[in-house]
Amino acid sequence: MTASQTLQETLLAAIRTIPDYPKPGILFRDITTLLGDARAFRRSVDELVHPYAGSKIDKIAGIEARGFILGGAMAHQLSSGFVPIRKKGKLPYETVRVAYSLEYGLDEMEMHRDAVSPGERVILVDDLIATGGTAEGAVKLLRQMGAEIVAACFVIDLPDLGGRAKLEALGVSVNTLIAYQGD
Repeated sequence: MTASQTLQETLLAAIRTIPDYPKPGILFRDITTLLGDARAFRRSVDELVHPYAGSKIDKIAGIEARGFILGGAMAHQLSSGFVPIRKKGKLPYETVRVAYSLEYGLDEMEMHRDAVSPGERVILVDDLIATGGTAEGAVKLLRQMGAEIVAACFVIDLPDLGGRAKLEALGVSVNTLIAYQGD
């Protein structure tokens, strides 16, 4: 990576595309290669954090699993707390739960009941927004506990699948770093 590379060039070079995973016809955008590239990872986190620098952000809520990695780094830079949003049955304390839509059915996610307090300003983060079902569920879960969702942040947007529009229809500002059209 050179200093003169644009953010888009940096991300395109750092993200691996795996065809036909997890099923035929899918182009899986794998950010593990971005996470392993110190400069690309740092630049991604910096860009995700930049719009909120100097703002009062109480918590970063990360969606399992890559949202944990990005969210922990963002929380550190913003001097905020971190909230893990996990699949049902993974958290050891009292939880609140919400069902959310998957491509073929429903699943549930949860967070600790005391993870956010009413009025806390929260940024939601994950690696990718596709159909938006998981992110929509996380927004509903956080709002159920009284959080104010400042924004939802993602490294990758797959705009043809409508997730960004779904979150914006809920009144959530969406910040993404790169979009793959036609996925």
